[in-house]
Amino acid sequence: MGRILAIDYGTKRVGIATTDPSQIIATGLTTIHPNELIAFLKQYMTTETVDCIVVGDPKRLNNEPAQAAAGANQMTANIQKHFPELKVDRMDERFTSKMAFSAMIEGGLKKKARADKATIDKVSATIILQSYMEQQNSQNRI
Repeated sequence: MGRILAIDYGTKRVGIATTDPSQIIATGLTTIHPNELIAFLKQYMTTETVDCIVVGDPKRLNNEPAQAAAGANQMTANIQKHFPELKVDRMDERFTSKMAFSAMIEGGLKKKARADKATIDKVSATIILQSYMEQQNSQNRI
């Protein structure tokens, strides 16, 4: 069994999270510039088996695409182009930034650490991944 990667797209930073090889625990991995994503994925996959990449799907409260949706869609297409054999899923990412900020407060991170946008993006990717894993588990139980 390989890992699942989750990507929280942003125009300045892409947050990346991964599972353990057993796909039980989601952990923040890193943040990178969007232009470096494909090179990062190619390098990462030289040492790790990846079963699926989950890309956050930016939506507004009314379920319409958010401003970042076009960039996330383009990035998803680029991933599918470079890794055609890999499963790529989308996951609603509404509220992940707010949830990430709340999780950092509850986790006791100092104000300076919470202000680091890269940390928020990494935690957001982790929340996207955790939500995806929970959704997959609930569908498998049906």
